[in-house]
Amino acid sequence: MRKPFIAGNWKMHKTIEEAVSLVRALKKELANVEGCDVAVCPPFVTLPAVREALEGSDIGLGAQNVHWEDEGAFTGEVSPLMLVGLCDYVIIGHSERRNVFGETDEWINKKVHAALAHSLKPIICVGESLEQNRAGETEPFVGGQVRAAFEGITAAQAKLVTMAYEQIWAIGTGLAATGEDANEIIGSAVRGTLADLYGDDVAQTMRVQYGGSVKPQNVAEFLSQPEIDGALVGGASLKAPDFSEIVKKGLAAHLKQ
Repeated sequence: MRKPFIAGNWKMHKTIEEAVSLVRALKKELANVEGCDVAVCPPFVTLPAVREALEGSDIGLGAQNVHWEDEGAFTGEVSPLMLVGLCDYVIIGHSERRNVFGETDEWINKKVHAALAHSLKPIICVGESLEQNRAGETEPFVGGQVRAAFEGITAAQAKLVTMAYEQIWAIGTGLAATGEDANEIIGSAVRGTLADLYGDDVAQTMRVQYGGSVKPQNVAEFLSQPEIDGALVGGASLKAPDFSEIVKKGLAAHLKQ
């Protein structure tokens, strides 16, 4: 059984003081939780303070984005070299980066290469729009995103990657797929494509999270599914009681499989 992995994407929320307060509360809430990898991904400016506040806990730390160059004339960007020693994970290709900021599949692939070159563990996001879903285009579209992200990535490197399947239409809207629907798409379009690229043995070792309005009320529906190994949580990760409940309920559901 793959070890579940639940990560909180704070997006553009929390000042340094608020971020430290939140992780201190999470340390207490999750102190006795075992058998599940947990990480928080706060804004760049809070990473040093959050890292310090997390000392003595098993909660991992991730960044929300990264550039593919180590340095250069890229105003406003953060390089992988700047994240080394600061965090463990980095989210790459979130739908907001793709749709709001125009990141392409080529950029995503460059970022994956850069992250792995500096021993940062990517959380690669893929997912379709509501229109694509309704048009029956989900599997070829998501599969294409997976193939593009892993261009030039070896099987050994692929094992270090976590995938996050996020239905764009379910992010921040309160809508969510059913657990069975998400499980089917992950099994075919995400893990199925990884199996085509690297073989089933490698694909079965890789963790795939579900993202899209994950809440304490619905996390068990998703993590009880065999293809879903965790969650990438947005708004519900901004409150310690909610995120802690998601971790505990998600772990319990996963262990019942």
